Amino acid sequence: MSASKQIRATARTLLKLSLENGQLSEAKVADVLAWFEQKPPAHSAATLREYHRLALREYNRSRARVEFAGALPGDALPSIVAQLSSIYGRPVSAITRENPDLIAGVRISIGDDVYERSIAIELESLASSSV
Repeated sequence: MSASKQIRATARTLLKLSLENGQLSEAKVADVLAWFEQKPPAHSAATLREYHRLALREYNRSRARVEFAGALPGDALPSIVAQLSSIYGRPVSAITRENPDLIAGVRISIGDDVYERSIAIELESLASSSV
């Protein structure tokens, strides 16, 4: 097995050990890192970089970034989180951020998926269709 394949395989194994009920667990990650510190595998720096990349990707799969313009109604965020959890079939948490560039509306990013419904995207669509 080549070194790069071994690095990826080791990092994937470490990631699997970091999951609890299909979710990245802070305690499990700490255990993996403690083990890693005591018994570093071959190519430890590259393995750690690959593990970090995989863990970050897994972390982002369950974290929705909700951007909004203006005020977000009080019941909107729990509704968004419940709907995303239902769509993705796993618990999802949300991080909110105000983004005045949206003009009005909301943009939700989870993993590589982006959902947007805003005046800014409508204006952009309108401008591109009239050219």
